[in-house]
Amino acid sequence: MTRSTQDFEEFARARTPQLYRSAWLLAGEHHLAEDLVQETLAKLYRAWRRVEQADNPAAYAQTVLARTYISQRRRKSSTERPVERTPDRADPPGDHALRLSLLQAMAELSPLDRAVLVLRYFEDRSTEQVAQDLGKNTGAIRTRTSRALGRLRAVLGDEAVHLTAH
Repeated sequence: MTRSTQDFEEFARARTPQLYRSAWLLAGEHHLAEDLVQETLAKLYRAWRRVEQADNPAAYAQTVLARTYISQRRRKSSTERPVERTPDRADPPGDHALRLSLLQAMAELSPLDRAVLVLRYFEDRSTEQVAQDLGKNTGAIRTRTSRALGRLRAVLGDEAVHLTAH
């Protein structure tokens, strides 16, 4: 096994839990999230020399994950729907009803809007970072964020969106 392969395996072991969390938020379902992480890791492995040279390989991986999700949603028919259950993995304590409501509401958003919200609020990235990650300008990200949050407010109410976005 080469040193580069060992470095990738180390990186993959360390980052997989975070990638899975983001993938689950995007895909809304355990098996789809696992597939998304697997496809992301395969892409990272193929480009590992470039990835390990990046300023922030973890952020690079999150970008690949978000773009892969958006690409998958464009490719596939939209007949697959997230199920209404939490993953089999342990969740931190919190309001599970709110979590399920949020996931249902997010499932109604477009893949790009959903990716914007996950990167912006769940991954705590700046508007500029999200714009760069998704290949959009900051104005477009601000507009998408505002509209997506408006859609969530319509479903969940202002208080629930305020609690989840901050």
